[in-house]
Amino acid sequence: MEAKEEDVKLGANKYSERQAIGTAAQSQDKDYKEPPPAPLFEPGELKSWSFYRAGIAEFMATFLFLYITILTVMGVVKSNSKCTTVGIQGIAWSFGGMIFALVYCTAGISGGHINPAVTFGLFLARKLSLTRALFYIVMQCLGAICGAGVVKGFQKGLYESNGGGANVVAPGYTKGAGLGAEIIGTFVLVYTVFSATDAKRNARDSHVPILAPLPIGFAVFLVHLATIPITGTGINPARSLGAAIIYNRDHSWDDHWIFWVGPFIGAALAAIYHQVVIRAIPFKSRS
Repeated sequence: MEAKEEDVKLGANKYSERQAIGTAAQSQDKDYKEPPPAPLFEPGELKSWSFYRAGIAEFMATFLFLYITILTVMGVVKSNSKCTTVGIQGIAWSFGGMIFALVYCTAGISGGHINPAVTFGLFLARKLSLTRALFYIVMQCLGAICGAGVVKGFQKGLYESNGGGANVVAPGYTKGAGLGAEIIGTFVLVYTVFSATDAKRNARDSHVPILAPLPIGFAVFLVHLATIPITGTGINPARSLGAAIIYNRDHSWDDHWIFWVGPFIGAALAAIYHQVVIRAIPFKSRS
């Protein structure tokens, strides 16, 4: 009888790890330790090949991102009947699918940012140095310009007559509405990035790092579905800059500030929300 009671006790405790998906699960850290914040300046990075390799990876990823996505946009807008094209859903899948693929390819090299807003948010969270953040943003913008330039090189007339994939606030919407769409859309993206790459979750759940590109790409897809009718969906200042520079029409620059200010505000809010509210990092450091 005592043996059976002992079996019952063991059975009750055997799956204790699975009991609570909420607060109890958060206490199971599996020897997790909070990584130290990245230094603001790290001069030693400039002497490391891995630093430049990461920048090249960001350039190439953003180049491919703009090439595929802007080419998809051109294929949709050139057609008289949207029924013969992939439509808005196809454009959204193009952006989300490319982010999924490129984050998967480059995450182990550069972190797979492919977006100055993501880089900015991670910098605010002290996940990378200012030196690396600035280098990434420059390389992302150069890659975006080159990617849009290649698309224009294929069919210059078609590119220039169909908007060049440049982001503008659509008629019927105010600049405030466009700015709000960019802020919220970028918040969704950057918050997903923080959650999918959270080091504490990675330590607790081994499957999280493997699946990280999927929710990030899916977030991009969903945001595009919602905001393409409003701004064409920026949420990526490099993407907006590359298309604006290559298209280079006055109206593509009129609202261009929205596609920098909005994403950077959204990224900052996501970083603050994740680090302060969700992870409570400032409060932990005091204890």
